[in-house]
Amino acid sequence: MEKIRWIGNNHPNYNKIENSQAYFPREISYSTRKFHDGIPGFEISPLKSLRKMAKYIGVKGLWVKDESSRLNLNSFKVLGGSYAIYRYLKKRLGVEKELSYEQLVSPDIKEKTGEIIFATATDGNHGRGVAWAASKLGHRSVIYVHRNTSQPRIDAIRSYGATVKVVDGNYDDAVKQINTDSKANNWEIISDTSWPCYEEIPTWIMQGYTTIVSEIQEQFASQGVLYPTHVFVQAGVGALAASIIGHYHSLLEKNSPICAVVEPNKASCLYASMEIGDGKPHNFPGELDTIMAGLACGDPSPIAWKVLTETTDVFISVPDYIAAEGMRMYAVPLKGDPIVISGESGAVTLSTLKHIMLNSELKKLKKQLKLDENSKVLLINSEGNTDPLNFRKLVWEGSKIVKK
Repeated sequence: MEKIRWIGNNHPNYNKIENSQAYFPREISYSTRKFHDGIPGFEISPLKSLRKMAKYIGVKGLWVKDESSRLNLNSFKVLGGSYAIYRYLKKRLGVEKELSYEQLVSPDIKEKTGEIIFATATDGNHGRGVAWAASKLGHRSVIYVHRNTSQPRIDAIRSYGATVKVVDGNYDDAVKQINTDSKANNWEIISDTSWPCYEEIPTWIMQGYTTIVSEIQEQFASQGVLYPTHVFVQAGVGALAASIIGHYHSLLEKNSPICAVVEPNKASCLYASMEIGDGKPHNFPGELDTIMAGLACGDPSPIAWKVLTETTDVFISVPDYIAAEGMRMYAVPLKGDPIVISGESGAVTLSTLKHIMLNSELKKLKKQLKLDENSKVLLINSEGNTDPLNFRKLVWEGSKIVKK
């Protein structure tokens, strides 16, 4: 049976926070949240306490930030895409002051910017968020997906008026193709991964995700909690993980939580890069055929890599059955805990944490992370039921069972 693998941070920049402070200054979440709060229908996503599960696995507290219903888009991704488009429009207009949502959708702004076609490559959720934001602001979008993207995810993107093209390859192939085609067609790329000479927009996207941290800390304060002692975040290219972990380190510095990044073992580009150990991000080769579609990425984002090598304590690589088990754990919780509807990419950290706490084979990892009865652990459910057919196979029919 495939097992959970892990590696401690061996990067020479480990325990520094220069990049975290540069990309995620303390005040950035004030700006991002002010923008997001102005979007019609925007609401704070819930921070759910899993008290019974915490007791079951032996920690003091366990919370999940549930992004499954964010703006009815089933994912956190819209936070980054919408904020990046907002920042792009401000730059195009040459405006320094903050613009309200009403100003952005006004005929006056549209006349000044002209028609813009926003483009991106996606596994599903990011493309849907960009398509939604573009349509709300009166612009068009072109979204490239890879050949293994499910039809429900494609249909969800098209529902916001986007043109969707299926690329014969994996996510990284879609990124390369959209980059080439955007140059030829004068499209504006809104990508959540970076590459040489393309860092500004990915930075804006990652900064957009800091709204999540701002909300979490407000919600913790209402429960009498200062901050979590541990944060587990899943990773594809690493943008979400870097924004959550990096912003916590920028805010709390020496009081920052112990942080773990979790990836699918069929697409663990961050884990593999740390394992190679030369300090550089590396491509993870292969088909990237994991059920965790939102994490099926072969190339780390260089920006995310800079942040995560400073701030992440442990990188963890897990098989698909861990994600499937996490989905079932959320959907059928212990009595007294809330139900959480989580997709494959959103659920992987819950099952990973359970195995670390209860599996004797992982006691060294548990010790490395200093997990015990005093730990207050934060998880991020990054997506809801974005692929109904696969969701039923995994939750109803027991696909990808945990093998003993």
